[in-house]
Amino acid sequence: MPEVSKMKKPDVKVVLLGDMNVGKTSLLHRYTERKFRDTISTVGGAFFLKQWGPYNISIWDTAGREQFHGLGSMYCRGAAAVILTYDVTNWQSLAELEERFLSLTDTANHDCIYAVVGNKADLIDPKAQMFQDSGGEPEDRTELEKDRTEPQVLSSCPTPPASPASPSGMILHKPVTHEDAVALYGRILRYKGLEEKSSLPAEKMCFETSAKTGYNVDTLFETLFDLVLPSILRKRNENQASPTVDLEECRGKRARTSCC
Repeated sequence: MPEVSKMKKPDVKVVLLGDMNVGKTSLLHRYTERKFRDTISTVGGAFFLKQWGPYNISIWDTAGREQFHGLGSMYCRGAAAVILTYDVTNWQSLAELEERFLSLTDTANHDCIYAVVGNKADLIDPKAQMFQDSGGEPEDRTELEKDRTEPQVLSSCPTPPASPASPSGMILHKPVTHEDAVALYGRILRYKGLEEKSSLPAEKMCFETSAKTGYNVDTLFETLFDLVLPSILRKRNENQASPTVDLEECRGKRARTSCC
């Protein structure tokens, strides 16, 4: 009987979190397929296995819809890095990261790395708009994502942001500044009980990207991959110290040694 091919075992996990329509799936497609692709809202979650040198990194794309919110903590379990993604043209999507998604990272590794990423930079930054990804020509963004609307339910969180609001109490839709993202990164560190001076600096962990043109997408993922290498090495050392039993291999040996 022919051998069943085995899937490569991931050495480490990276997770994309964020509200629907911020472009998480588009970022992943831009990085892995070198092109911008129209997508529909992710249902549950999906992952891509990336070969990074001798290491295998699984990148998890999670659903931003409220109905799939409970699955987020499961996908974050054991994560070495989390990419908290927002839409640079929509301040509310940044607030959602803290109000809905930050608590999901409680199941991530204790030394998990956090990146705050503003996508769709091509809509506000001429530099991102003019950027040409060498892997392929940018494609037109359709109205698909813009047309999708869904009710949003805001929940409480340990460190609520100071949301800009109108006199009527309605959240204002306004662009997100780099300073807003840096401030959020500082609150993430405090939520995790980490000191800023001993953590990775905000200047290194706050990105603005464009899945449409490819601007900063490679820089984002490759920076994180380099940063999670210590986690990969530590995990491999732990596995060598406490080896696990390969059940498939055991079954194969048992079949070979059995007699009629």
